[in-house]
Amino acid sequence: MCDAPKDADARRAVKPVICYPNETLPEAPLALYQAARDGAQKVAETLVPARDARCFEVPAGHFVRITSVEGPQVGDLNFWNLHDLSERFYSGKTRALHGTHVTTGERLWSSFPTLRPMATIVADTLGWYGIDEFGGSVHDVIGTRCDPYTSNLLNENQYHYCCHSNLTRALADHMGLSLVEAEPHVHDVLNVFMCTGFTRDTGQYFMKASPVQPGDYLEFFAEIDLLGGLSACPGGDCSAEHSSDVAACHPLLVEVFEPKAGALGEWTQPSANGYDRTHGR
Repeated sequence: MCDAPKDADARRAVKPVICYPNETLPEAPLALYQAARDGAQKVAETLVPARDARCFEVPAGHFVRITSVEGPQVGDLNFWNLHDLSERFYSGKTRALHGTHVTTGERLWSSFPTLRPMATIVADTLGWYGIDEFGGSVHDVIGTRCDPYTSNLLNENQYHYCCHSNLTRALADHMGLSLVEAEPHVHDVLNVFMCTGFTRDTGQYFMKASPVQPGDYLEFFAEIDLLGGLSACPGGDCSAEHSSDVAACHPLLVEVFEPKAGALGEWTQPSANGYDRTHGR
């Protein structure tokens, strides 16, 4: 390691600047969504088994709730445009716009070139958690997903029930695709209920026991027609490890709710991003 320069302290003392000030982002009409949620009727549900994944569909203007049942459990969530798998949840841009962890009033944004809200968080029973003394928080968009490739790299094993593989199987089954066709559509996730952060000394990504308890939920408003994929992570509450059969794991419940006719007033789906895509040519 090189010796620090004489002005090292001065360089470190430079104040940070927010990369993407978000005051001009289109504001989610939370009051409208929450009013529409009152009286909404459940129209579908899917139970995601422990160490497995399932896909589910959410029409635009509906609500989808993910609930912890039976025991503490985290889930890895993918969203796609139901009609076009190339438009999918963009965790990196969501992180850049909102922060490392998301909660009520924040949105999940789609990939280029559409870059529009896919879903808005309308309820979060873990919103009280905030940021703890270790820098940890809940519902992260900084991790990727546990996968067999990293597991093989670090442990030289062939573990098939990590979230990447679970989501690949679920998407293949739901869409009638081969595993080879489905896998490229699986993408970086929203880690639902997962408590994570970065260590202050080494900057490493960490996880700790999720504060989630049975009955806790995260709920979204679907801004467009969504295809969701949710894996009940083999790490359980992620208090110790993942990509193994050691942790106690539990199912997750997905419920879809339809608001009453007219409850959303003149709400319309968000348009694709307005950039003209000429890229200077």
